[in-house]
Amino acid sequence: MRKIQAAALVATLLLAACGTTPPTGEPPAGCKPCAECTPCPPPAATKPPGAVLPPSPPAPPAPPPGAPLARTLKAGKWADLPGWSEDDHAAAWPAFIASCRGIASKPHGAGWKRVCDLARSVDGTPGHDPRRFFETHLKPYAIFGDGNPNGLITGYYEPLLRGSRARVKGFEQPVRGVPDDLLTIDLSAVFPELKDKRVRGRLEGNKVVPYWTRGEIAARGDKIPARTLLYVDDAVELFFLQVQGSGRVLMTDGATVRLNYADQNGYPYQSIGRVLVDRGELKLEEASMQGIQAWARANPGRLTELLNSNPSYVFFREVPNSKDGPIGALGVPLTAERSIAIDPRSVPLGAPVFLATTRPNTNKPLNRLVMAQDTGSAIKGAVRADYFWGFGKEAGEQAGRMKQSGRMWLLLPPEAVPK
Repeated sequence: MRKIQAAALVATLLLAACGTTPPTGEPPAGCKPCAECTPCPPPAATKPPGAVLPPSPPAPPAPPPGAPLARTLKAGKWADLPGWSEDDHAAAWPAFIASCRGIASKPHGAGWKRVCDLARSVDGTPGHDPRRFFETHLKPYAIFGDGNPNGLITGYYEPLLRGSRARVKGFEQPVRGVPDDLLTIDLSAVFPELKDKRVRGRLEGNKVVPYWTRGEIAARGDKIPARTLLYVDDAVELFFLQVQGSGRVLMTDGATVRLNYADQNGYPYQSIGRVLVDRGELKLEEASMQGIQAWARANPGRLTELLNSNPSYVFFREVPNSKDGPIGALGVPLTAERSIAIDPRSVPLGAPVFLATTRPNTNKPLNRLVMAQDTGSAIKGAVRADYFWGFGKEAGEQAGRMKQSGRMWLLLPPEAVPK
């Protein structure tokens, strides 16, 4: 994949690809727009019926301009965190150690060096108390979005598909690698204020134009200059593999292949669940991942047209197989029910976060210490998280139904607190 940093090409592609700039942040392995089915604005600052939520603290005072993270935080106490004392902090400890490995290479990693060095020095020692460690070396900060402490919590998972290396009857849906002609233009080379923006395109003669849409990629088939990694048996499952961003494929010879997000064609994601709701073919409450799968089974002849209503297309790469979770944006394996995807403009990658929400479609509390180890194109805003449920069908059942109200606390050492 080539990266172009020329002013003329940037200007050309911006004009040619109006409306195709992908969302801020690259959706990496393990993360995707998981609220795919029924994206909605963050819930209002009210508790769901029957739920018991802590009282909302006042919004933090606005500091001088130029400190976006500081504007979203308000210092709190451990007693503010609902269920903190009941959580299994030891279960979160391995994910925290993994975060320390990944955070060291980040620009904000210096603020974590002391705490991470201490964590590594006590890791595995007899009598080590993770809760005491967190309370001694970190402080909680309530996260606010536009003065609101409540936000949207969705879920994602690592699916299992069935596949074949060869295109044979029953296995005809291609999983493609990154095309040789996909260009990535880094806008920060010309416009520093757009440092988080990247545009995808391709050359047509001496002109840069938008890359092919999902429908165009499907129509062109093997004319796309991309390696076909393998073939799977179900178009809907392939679509949701692209939504999730990573997964495993059980091959016909019994081997398992792992796939991670590699790149994307540059078009903004469009929810096919929303399309079905707008057409009156599903009710809003039915537009979950499971609801879309049921619609697809009942309407096989209309499936291609529905999938192509989302122009976004994800390309994959094969990664070594292991027992660990998929690699997230932090560069470390995700931990089931202890990792989340966040908006890195509001929550630093690698940081511990205490999440107070409810289990999918219930009022049962889900209060848990998790690590911000991933990002995704649909994860936007300060109080916004995608909860990683793990691998397989059961995890998928939970993730597909999860769209809850929740609150978040960022846990920081003094050295990492934004000024």
